[in-house]
Amino acid sequence: MTLPSEFPAQLMIQGTTSDAGKSTLVCALGRIFARHGIHVAPFKPQNMALNSAVTADGGEIGRAQALQALACGVEASTDMNPVLLKPTTDMGSQVIIQGRAIGHQSALNYHDYKQTAMQAVLQSYRRLQTEYDCVLTEGAGSPAEINLRANDIANMGFAEAVDCPVILIADIDRGGVFAHLVGTLDCLSESERNRIVGFVINRFRGDLSLLQDGLDWLEQKTGKPVLAVLPYLHGLYLDGEDALTLTQQLGEQHADQQPLKVVVPVYPRISNHTDLDALRVHPGVELTLVGPGQQPPAADLVILPGSKNTRADLQWLLAQDCQWQDYLNKHLRYGGKLIGICGGLQMLGKTIADPDGIEGQPGDSDGLGYLPIRSELKATKTLKKNSGILQFPGQPAVAVQGYEIHAGISELPADKGQTIQHIIKSPQNNCGFLTQDQQVFASYWHGLFDTAEALQQILFWAGLKHCEAPDFTAIREQQLNRLADSTEQHFDFRKLQSALDKFNK
Repeated sequence: MTLPSEFPAQLMIQGTTSDAGKSTLVCALGRIFARHGIHVAPFKPQNMALNSAVTADGGEIGRAQALQALACGVEASTDMNPVLLKPTTDMGSQVIIQGRAIGHQSALNYHDYKQTAMQAVLQSYRRLQTEYDCVLTEGAGSPAEINLRANDIANMGFAEAVDCPVILIADIDRGGVFAHLVGTLDCLSESERNRIVGFVINRFRGDLSLLQDGLDWLEQKTGKPVLAVLPYLHGLYLDGEDALTLTQQLGEQHADQQPLKVVVPVYPRISNHTDLDALRVHPGVELTLVGPGQQPPAADLVILPGSKNTRADLQWLLAQDCQWQDYLNKHLRYGGKLIGICGGLQMLGKTIADPDGIEGQPGDSDGLGYLPIRSELKATKTLKKNSGILQFPGQPAVAVQGYEIHAGISELPADKGQTIQHIIKSPQNNCGFLTQDQQVFASYWHGLFDTAEALQQILFWAGLKHCEAPDFTAIREQQLNRLADSTEQHFDFRKLQSALDKFNK
């Protein structure tokens, strides 16, 4: 591969739609550039997502930017995603600036706040520019959203402010790829169109020669080169930025072994569902995600995941026609196991109090009552990375890692201590509640399943015997390398060099 001889200090990837492939292309290019000795960092001015990660400096960024930093071989920092919006309702979000929550805003109020947020965006971007040879920026959604053009900080508004060249990517698997590309250009101003240096067509299946007439037409009509046609990579898995596919099962199950049946309710504000990723690739696990209106099947293990609006999601859970409370009671009565993670932990307790309206309307809610804990939401978030020892009764102790992102504290009444075991021991805290009957396990730690040894012990406790857990960290690395290898093979960096030369004149 020949990289541009005068590689740009900045390059932005924008998409014709959400999920066009912006995040994956930044991952791919970041890994490619890092392999060739370029000190590169990812950047996303504004992200809206419920999947987030904790940085080494104790801040919070979108999960996608943490993955992109891993692809670039650098430590994730809050400057890589200076504005993170975490929706709590259809009309409002928690606003996180440079890793710290500053409060909640309605969509309308935030639109006016963007000019202030832009200052944080530019400040973070300038810092990255001083630290790295190249900054790869990811846009958000589409630059052609006319109603969002005023005070834009996520796409062309940012690109214009820093004078950054842009690659426009579109997903051909959805159909209408040429209309997406040409239509997006048509919605842009002349200066914005001029900074698009080329196109990438993503997720192509079939014989490329059948597409060539369309590529020639596109280049002739727009005067811009097609830099790559990237193939559809079957079975590619990378950490999800936000969307959750209910039917995706990635692991090949062992034909000679009864799988452990795991059921997870997917409530409206489910957060950090990447906790489930290691289960998706486990050959001994059959993972079923249950959406609204669906009936949960019989299970060996039920997991209540995190939530960005715990009380509202608990109310949603209890209002479903399938009667989740009755289902869980029956599940436990017949010996099933139950796990609660973060917001799921709070749901398993006696009460959840939100006196200040941190996640919605102020008030108290009764929990499911499987743990004797009481939770109260606080304005100050807990953000930390953790490591420690996990030990179920009768099992050997194993190392475990995780991270915490939550606005609540949970307390165990003194007279209830004898009914609960703490099975995660850590210098940071002890957080791993296990009931006396050993059927209910809960923790504030996200990422518990990512450590292979810890996952194996958890699944052994849940009933899966004689099946070694895969190393999810190694799987993630393998998938990043597979993506980078394919992109490097199909990307025309000579065309990119010519387009950049033209842009810089």
